Amino acid sequence: MLYDLELGIEYEYDAPSDGARNLLHLLPLTLVGRQTLQQGVITCDPAPDERRDRLDFFGNPVTEVSWHSPLQEIRIHLRARVERLVTAAAPMDLSPGLPDLARELAGLNDIGPRSPHHFLAPSPRVAPNAAMAAYARDHVKPGATALEVVLALGKALHGDMTFDAEATDVDTPPATAFAQRRGVCQDFTHVMIACLRSLGIPAGYVSGCLRTLPPPGQERLAGADAMHAWVRAWTGHEGGWIEFDPTNDLIVGRDHITVAYGRDYADVAPVKGVLRTAGGQESSHSVDVIPVKTAA
Repeated sequence: MLYDLELGIEYEYDAPSDGARNLLHLLPLTLVGRQTLQQGVITCDPAPDERRDRLDFFGNPVTEVSWHSPLQEIRIHLRARVERLVTAAAPMDLSPGLPDLARELAGLNDIGPRSPHHFLAPSPRVAPNAAMAAYARDHVKPGATALEVVLALGKALHGDMTFDAEATDVDTPPATAFAQRRGVCQDFTHVMIACLRSLGIPAGYVSGCLRTLPPPGQERLAGADAMHAWVRAWTGHEGGWIEFDPTNDLIVGRDHITVAYGRDYADVAPVKGVLRTAGGQESSHSVDVIPVKTAA
């Protein structure tokens, strides 16, 4: 499936800011056999005084930008064309049970960017939590494979938590979202990561975009698509990594466009940085994921 992706983020400040410096995780990844970034460009208005494009530790494209003059507003724009190859078919279950998964991890010496060892320990936004660990244990059937545990936990959280855009904000701890059983995709994802890690299953955060379909008979609304998040879990040497969307209770498929992999949101926030300013600020964002019609 071929998509044109457009994303816009705007910041307006009550007073001119000074010394703004940001890290942008916006450019989609190229993943062999699954997703290809055919073209993509990030622009900023006003143009930054400094810019550097590089890869971070996990192999994600990251753009560093900074401004030396006072700013009243910043507009960031991404335009990209992405081919998404993967389907949502359930994978063959080649994963071991949890005791054997632990033995596989113990024998794994790799500590490179894709190593599951990075996704098992506490991370900036996901800490051990007794309530989530107990919830996770309650949803593990005796003898279940690692893949079965991932799917069962994702389905359980989808059923027990309510999507509520007003219940949390970007800084809400996963324990709070879990306690109230409400939140957005970031919360569903962080909670599921905490649950999986408590069982010894390495799990990380995937930042991306999701194509949304309008109700039958209605037109797409420009900007109605959204930045999204889901879980990536390691199910052993044979099972490999599986990506699951607990917000929608499904294995990630061709409507999910991957932007960045990290341990949690802190590693892959679309915009992260610092500035000096006084007063408040307003921000807005829009995302369009548009299927490209190709010749038959």
